[in-house]
Amino acid sequence: MNDKLATPGGPKTLHLRERREEDDTLGRVLALVRLLRDRCPWDKKQTAQSLRPYLLEEAHEVAEAINVEDDALLQKELGDLLLNVAFQVILAEERGAFSTKDVITALEEKMVARHPHVFGDSESPPDWETMKAAERTSEAALQNEPVKTGIDPFEGIPPGLDPLSRAARVQKRMATFNFDWESIEGALAKVREEIEELQQVADTNLVFDIGDASARVEEEVGDLLFAAANTARLAGAHPANALLVSISKFENRCRRMIELAEMRSIDWETVGLETLDRLWDEVKQEEA
Repeated sequence: MNDKLATPGGPKTLHLRERREEDDTLGRVLALVRLLRDRCPWDKKQTAQSLRPYLLEEAHEVAEAINVEDDALLQKELGDLLLNVAFQVILAEERGAFSTKDVITALEEKMVARHPHVFGDSESPPDWETMKAAERTSEAALQNEPVKTGIDPFEGIPPGLDPLSRAARVQKRMATFNFDWESIEGALAKVREEIEELQQVADTNLVFDIGDASARVEEEVGDLLFAAANTARLAGAHPANALLVSISKFENRCRRMIELAEMRSIDWETVGLETLDRLWDEVKQEEA
């Protein structure tokens, strides 16, 4: 283990070892999984691949619990996610890939390296993208990989990210190469430009079914969403999180609009846009 972790290296690392030994509660979930693997037929036959869908599902459910700010639900979903993480660690131990200790040690060492302002002498956090680039170079050297003749600026960005998160990540990565707007005004101007281009190619008749748009319209819509994601980043907001907030707000307003309609014996499914718009405005006034 890194000496800095095992032995206090100064006032900033004085309590790291003690804090690591304070609470072994998380170890109980590993013992639970080992017991399940030993005694439950279903758990015994699981593999890393068979459990992968559950891991992804639980991660999304944790994110949703956070989004709705439901602490009781979050507690439950975190437990489910933790179980799936522990399962992957135990399965790796069983096939001899790595141990629980290896996972924790690597995590500790990574966090110490990434937080010189906490564990070292630096007075401020390092630039995240610069540090990640240095880590990738170091990992390649340790694995004796050949020197690359070209640079892939997007190396290390997980391919499975949702589109809005990936947009924000690739835009932020290029910003480290000084390919970025100087202010949010440039990004907003790009959004307006993309809106105009979409208007120019859109059909005169509106299309409301996903998949019916032409390839050109879909391309322009993608450009608009990409520009909007960049604007969100420069405004300090994560585009995926911001969109979730807007979706939730829209859903809640629609529910209230329908509630008002039903209270007044209005058939909201057939009444038409004009009446629904008046109800919508009323809902917004209530919020105000």
